[in-house]
Amino acid sequence: MIKLYLQVTKPGIIFGNLISVIGGFLLASKGSIDYPLFLSTLVGVSLVVASGCVYNNFIDRDIDVKMERTRNRVLVQGLISPTISLVYATVLGIAGFALLYFGANPLAMWLAVMGFVVYVGIYSLYMKRKSVYGTLIGSLSGAAPPVIGYCAVTSQFDAGALILLAIFSLWQMPHSYAIAIFRLKDYQAANIPVLPVVKGISVAKNHITLYILAFMIATLMLTLGGYAGYKYLVVAAAVSVWWLGMALSGYKTQNDRVWARKLFVFSIVAITALSVMMSVDFMAPASKDLLTMVR
Repeated sequence: MIKLYLQVTKPGIIFGNLISVIGGFLLASKGSIDYPLFLSTLVGVSLVVASGCVYNNFIDRDIDVKMERTRNRVLVQGLISPTISLVYATVLGIAGFALLYFGANPLAMWLAVMGFVVYVGIYSLYMKRKSVYGTLIGSLSGAAPPVIGYCAVTSQFDAGALILLAIFSLWQMPHSYAIAIFRLKDYQAANIPVLPVVKGISVAKNHITLYILAFMIATLMLTLGGYAGYKYLVVAAAVSVWWLGMALSGYKTQNDRVWARKLFVFSIVAITALSVMMSVDFMAPASKDLLTMVR
């Protein structure tokens, strides 16, 4: 029974988000880690993401049953009642928001609230089913965790937070379109209007290329803005160029499904590498260095 309640929270998604939270938190910490704050932020975000995933599972029951990838999910199979899942999701969410408010700061909580509302209220309930722009809206919620991690430390939404929001939002687009291409039949069966279904795979490939180019520029801004160092810059440039090369190879591929799956897998490698590098190659505040020199 415990395993079922864990499955409905989508542990893989929680883990992926935790990596980005850690990246944002350690980037802002600049080597001075407040461990109680760190733990509160990680657990708080995990609970909120888990809550959103349970709500998403509840909302998507009717379309999950039509998709090969999702037809065996807990709620589709009726292994947990819909009513209990709603109570479970609500308790998880309240606990997560409370932990972020009291354990981190109100800004971290409100960013989590906004990400949650976008994912559950705007994306899951409406945009995913009705609009080709659903992926774009959903990308904003997917980019919330690293920003929450960053703002838990800084207590303010500054240029660094904005750059993180841009990086992770732009990353979500090629990542999501790649999934939609290699799972095209599933999305068609469930009548979900993702870009490859509505406009075709060739148009989706163009969008993937443009978003990766924009992602490349956004990743560089962390170093140019004085938030991350040159080791981060080298890794960011390398993974971006490689990812772009993979995207461009899609124009010549004989098998879109295999290509899209490889692109999807590398997208996870890319964002993990960036999260790790921003965690370890942060820039100390220039103002402090200047004060030291003056003294």
